[in-house]
Amino acid sequence: MEIDPVCGMMVDVARARYRHIYKGKVYYFCSHHCLKAFERDPEHYLKHGPQGMPK
Repeated sequence: MEIDPVCGMMVDVARARYRHIYKGKVYYFCSHHCLKAFERDPEHYLKHGPQGMPK
Protein backbone atom coordinates (compact mmCIF):
# COMPACT_ATOMS: atom_id res chain seq x y z
CA MET A 1 0.00 0.00 0.00
CA GLU A 2 1.11 3.53 -0.82
CA ILE A 3 -0.36 6.90 0.06
CA ASP A 4 -1.88 8.99 -2.74
CA PRO A 5 0.28 12.15 -2.55
CA VAL A 6 -2.68 14.38 -3.47
CA CYS A 7 -5.54 13.24 -1.21
CA GLY A 8 -3.81 10.97 1.31
CA MET A 9 -5.89 7.87 0.55
CA MET A 10 -4.22 4.47 0.80
CA VAL A 11 -3.75 2.89 -2.65
CA ASP A 12 -3.14 -0.82 -3.30
CA VAL A 13 -0.20 -0.72 -5.73
CA ALA A 14 -1.11 -4.13 -7.18
CA ARG A 15 -4.52 -2.79 -8.24
CA ALA A 16 -3.77 0.88 -8.87
CA ARG A 17 -5.07 2.10 -12.23
CA TYR A 18 -3.39 5.48 -11.95
CA ARG A 19 0.36 5.93 -11.57
CA HIS A 20 2.94 8.48 -12.58
CA ILE A 21 6.74 8.43 -12.58
CA TYR A 22 8.30 11.66 -11.35
CA LYS A 23 12.03 12.06 -10.92
CA GLY A 24 12.48 8.29 -11.07
CA LYS A 25 9.89 7.43 -8.38
CA VAL A 26 6.49 5.87 -9.04
CA TYR A 27 3.52 7.58 -7.37
CA TYR A 28 0.11 5.90 -7.13
CA PHE A 29 -3.28 7.62 -7.18
CA CYS A 30 -6.79 6.67 -6.18
CA SER A 31 -8.41 8.52 -9.08
CA HIS A 32 -7.88 10.27 -12.38
CA HIS A 33 -8.57 13.60 -10.60
CA CYS A 34 -5.71 13.08 -8.14
CA LEU A 35 -3.36 12.02 -10.94
CA LYS A 36 -4.15 15.14 -12.99
CA ALA A 37 -3.72 17.42 -9.95
CA PHE A 38 -0.30 15.89 -9.29
CA GLU A 39 0.73 16.22 -12.94
CA ARG A 40 -0.13 19.95 -12.85
CA ASP A 41 2.10 20.68 -9.81
CA PRO A 42 3.98 17.67 -8.38
CA GLU A 43 6.37 19.79 -6.33
CA HIS A 44 3.46 21.34 -4.41
CA TYR A 45 2.21 17.95 -3.23
CA LEU A 46 5.68 16.63 -2.51
CA LYS A 47 6.54 19.72 -0.46
CA HIS A 48 3.19 20.23 1.36
CA GLY A 49 1.84 16.68 1.53
CA PRO A 50 -1.71 15.51 0.78
CA GLN A 51 -4.30 18.28 0.57
CA GLY A 52 -7.52 16.24 0.30
CA MET A 53 -9.50 15.50 -2.83
CA PRO A 54 -8.96 18.04 -5.62
CA LYS A 55 -11.91 20.22 -6.53
